[in-house]
Amino acid sequence: MLKPKNVIMKKASILPISVLVLMVSSLFMTGCKVGNRNNDYLKKVLNNLDRISSASYCITREAWAPGDTSASGIYNKYIKEFDHPEDTTIGASFVSLMQEDTTQMTFCYDGKMRAIVYPDDQSIVIDSFKNVQLPFRALDAPFFNYTKSIIRYALETNDSISVKYNDFKDSLYVSLTIFNDFQVEFFGKAYYLKNPFLIGPQTSKYEIWISKTTNLPYRVRREMSHNISVATCRNVKLNQLKIEDFIAADYFQPNYTVESYGQKRKSIPINDLVGKVAPDWALKDANGNTLTLKDLKSKVLLIQFTSVNCGYCILSIRFLKQLASEYKIKDFDFVAIESWTQNPNVLKSYQNRNSFNYKFLMSTKDITNNYHIKGVPVFFILDKHRVIRKVITGYGVDTTDKEIRDVISELIQVKED
Repeated sequence: MLKPKNVIMKKASILPISVLVLMVSSLFMTGCKVGNRNNDYLKKVLNNLDRISSASYCITREAWAPGDTSASGIYNKYIKEFDHPEDTTIGASFVSLMQEDTTQMTFCYDGKMRAIVYPDDQSIVIDSFKNVQLPFRALDAPFFNYTKSIIRYALETNDSISVKYNDFKDSLYVSLTIFNDFQVEFFGKAYYLKNPFLIGPQTSKYEIWISKTTNLPYRVRREMSHNISVATCRNVKLNQLKIEDFIAADYFQPNYTVESYGQKRKSIPINDLVGKVAPDWALKDANGNTLTLKDLKSKVLLIQFTSVNCGYCILSIRFLKQLASEYKIKDFDFVAIESWTQNPNVLKSYQNRNSFNYKFLMSTKDITNNYHIKGVPVFFILDKHRVIRKVITGYGVDTTDKEIRDVISELIQVKED
């Protein structure tokens, strides 16, 4: 499973589909169309976006879980973006580079494939979109392509929307709220996606900040029920690059291996850990308290690698709360390990929001690698000698619950040596 780009599948993890939108001015309207003076201004901005053939810029992306007051992740990248009308999916090609070292690619899309970089494995995975067939290509579209899609939608849609404007001295702020039975995401155009973890109407909100100096967006914010993200663009240079000169392979790290999506990764498969003693760890909780694997003395131990941004992980909480109370502590113990986030405040908010009090720790990069975590949720069931007896990836209500319970019961019934 490719960690940053998960797609909804049975017993697979959901990670958020990405970073989006922001908008502008001083009046409130509800209905199908944006109106009057602000309508004309947004058309002007859209026209300016349509005239961008290429752009290079620095971008900062931030992500939150709903209810959090601080970002769970902040990423700084340098982007080269190209308008690509021949690409009928998102209509753009782009390459993402490390801001501190622009010779290091992190991701690219050329209209035919996406290339995902895995520095830990020193590998590049090529996805030509043949293995997983979707009506869209699940890409974090580059900034100007993305904001253009949102603004065009706001001007042209017949969906039920609400638009607010705030007119500031140097910028215009636009807030777009979409009322629908589906969440609306933008991959070149609007797509309507059902979130399986929500019941009833699903509101999508996008905000865009537009500079009055350039009449172009410079920040976009996307808010969904499961994830909030912001992208801020700066140091922009327009129309200085040519798409004819863009060759994705030119950005590939020369010492990295190139693999096809779906082929066996060179890293150790996670199931190879079965039958081996679990890698040791000493990890902190949100209050800074350290817990070690050796501190846990139960006959059976369940470890879940999870993420605050993972839908299937959230879905599993109800079962895990029940499980944690069903057995005697000498027989069974459980600990959840947050795989990616290193912000204690995010963990506290997530724990309070989902009303659980079982052990919840922050992983480190070394521990995540030692357990071969590429996606979440993953469950490890350990016996009293801390040998890994079972690994379960993904989560399905009832099916995974039964699978975990059966293994725990079997191990508890094993007679003492």
